[in-house]
Amino acid sequence: MRKAGKIAKKVLGGAVAAYAGLFVVFYFDLDGKLLFHVVEPFLKNHYDKMERKDPLSMPYDIIDGDYVK
Repeated sequence: MRKAGKIAKKVLGGAVAAYAGLFVVFYFDLDGKLLFHVVEPFLKNHYDKMERKDPLSMPYDIIDGDYVK
């Protein structure tokens, strides 16, 4: 019985610690700060370096849904 009580206390303590950690993340908006300061600049640099077709260099004439070259 004592072993079950010790296990229950550990599980309850872990749950309280997880709840406190999640509350801190919510209270200080740490997930939004992570996205804004780390993820967004990384994605911006990644997608700005990608090669893209120049839409202004394509002819404007369209026949049957295909561009005429």
